[in-house]
Amino acid sequence: MTNTFDFNEAVAALRRGQDLNGKDGILTPLIKQLTEAALKAELEAHLAGDEVPNRKNGSTRKTIKSISGNFELETPRDRSGTFEPQLIKKHQTHLTDEIERKVISMFSLGMSYQDIAGHVADMYGLSVSSATISAVTDKLIPNYGDSLLNTLIMPRC
Repeated sequence: MTNTFDFNEAVAALRRGQDLNGKDGILTPLIKQLTEAALKAELEAHLAGDEVPNRKNGSTRKTIKSISGNFELETPRDRSGTFEPQLIKKHQTHLTDEIERKVISMFSLGMSYQDIAGHVADMYGLSVSSATISAVTDKLIPNYGDSLLNTLIMPRC
């Protein structure tokens, strides 16, 4: 299993009959990458809102179990230890299928930033700005080719 999602490899794996979900599922690297990008954006929003000087302080690794397969998640930390991630909370080791479906749907449906923010508010009761959503997509865009970018990430006009 690779650490990043390769669209062309995913298509080839589908043609070979590899499963989307489960052990070594095709979507597992995508779920990992989207989750890590969202956590990094959460940390950046936390740091921007901190009144006391604070900064990034590496990450911790934990194994996340999901229906798409298990993966090592790099959870970012802050120097003061005040960052409490909301997507994958501290000590949480299971990613529910609901979260996976919604994370995938947000990007695969080409939702606008405002729609995605509404979706996140519906999922977690969190108010997420368009800037945070934009930060997540900005972290993902360099990793994908134009074909995937146009179908998964770019918001509808």
